[in-house]
Amino acid sequence: MELFAGYGTAAVIAALLAAFGSAFVRGLTGFGMAILLVPILALALAPVDAVLLANFLSVFIGLTELRRLLRGAERSAWIIITLVAVTTPLGLYALTVTSPDIARLVIAVIALSAFLAILLPRRGGLDHHPATTTGVGVLSGLMTGYAGMPGPPVVPYYVGRDIPREVAKASMMLIFTCASSVGLAGGAAIGVLDWSLVPLAALLFPAVLLGNRLGDKASGRIEDRTWRISVGVVLGGAAVGALWKAFG
Repeated sequence: MELFAGYGTAAVIAALLAAFGSAFVRGLTGFGMAILLVPILALALAPVDAVLLANFLSVFIGLTELRRLLRGAERSAWIIITLVAVTTPLGLYALTVTSPDIARLVIAVIALSAFLAILLPRRGGLDHHPATTTGVGVLSGLMTGYAGMPGPPVVPYYVGRDIPREVAKASMMLIFTCASSVGLAGGAAIGVLDWSLVPLAALLFPAVLLGNRLGDKASGRIEDRTWRISVGVVLGGAAVGALWKAFG
């Protein structure tokens, strides 16, 4: 039976569970919603629809926290956001000319790359060269367009440095909210945005809102070292799951 955007009951239920779980991880770690959600959605939805649906949900939840994110984010976040705005349409266009099987494999490899990057040694809080920030912004934009995942370059950039956890979380969340907005605008501009995804996004949003709030409460109860370990575990699990589903 079809419910929303031409997708059946089983697909919608799976999307609800994935939305709740991925939003909990977002609240806990400051990222992870797209990395976890897009590979799962892409099993039932067309890859383009999976990416754009994740973008809708990211924008919705980001708007509920916008004041806190603007207050807590690092200045480098705005440089990355600007570069994301320029490069996201290029990644989205590449997705539209890629076969679904290849797109799913690339999305899985992107998830794996984030896990490998987080294993690199931590750097000092001031060690963010302009060239590094530029590279992160360009890669994040391309991955936003292609996979709905601005996180793989952004997460190691912030989590791998000795800066306060709340600064890292606010910076990442602000970038992801803006990146998702750009992704939706790019999709509309090149004619691949299916507006029938909006009611499906509205259906999933309460699960996202609840999961994010529960994750944020849990984050306030754990130590910084535990939080960083959680980041690595989430990235590793997402990478393994995405690769298994892609090859399976």
